[in-house]
Amino acid sequence: MSLGIIGGTSLMFASLPPLARQIVRTPFGSVEVMTGDVTILLRHQGNTPPHRINFCANMAALAILGVENIVAFGSSGSLKEEIKPGSILIPDDYMSMSDIPSIHNHAISHVMPVISKHLISELGSMFPDAQVGGTYVQTRGPRIETIAEVKTLAKFADIVGMTVASEATLACELEMEFAALCMVDNYANGLGTEVLSFGHIVETARVFRERTDGMVRTIIEKMG
Repeated sequence: MSLGIIGGTSLMFASLPPLARQIVRTPFGSVEVMTGDVTILLRHQGNTPPHRINFCANMAALAILGVENIVAFGSSGSLKEEIKPGSILIPDDYMSMSDIPSIHNHAISHVMPVISKHLISELGSMFPDAQVGGTYVQTRGPRIETIAEVKTLAKFADIVGMTVASEATLACELEMEFAALCMVDNYANGLGTEVLSFGHIVETARVFRERTDGMVRTIIEKMG
């Protein structure tokens, strides 16, 4: 089955396999992907900020290329003290505090939002140090969540990010299996002492680049 990997900031410094760059035209816009034995899509096309990502085009491009299984790498913030920065969480559910796009804009259609139990199990076996299970909550971005928002979100979710819920829903609409590896880059606003910024997230990606390289290689070897 064809494998697709989605990455963002967490793949910024990763050594990706040699793949051919390809422009895929979709009904929602054109997308650049890297193709070969695996398809890799970098979600921030042209440094697009999270609230302006063309999720429909990105996910449609993977579907057009015949991708059936998707593993998304996502940068996230911890909403719980016990989920420490530097850890990895494989969510089994998600929620969103912002609008999620849909490919169904011209007809009534409802989709059951799920994260693939099969892929969760596979990823959990590959990466035993990761926490398997937990809820990802998506906010709109690009700003960091307020302390009051973090306190509220922590009652319902474990980590917070700006992309995975949209990708998971669209994967369901396009009949692709989806799971995510969420890199916990920091404590959410108010839980830690650091000043949160995009620069901090980028530096975290740099620090863990070798670990990320190894994870990408493992996923391709075992699932590609």
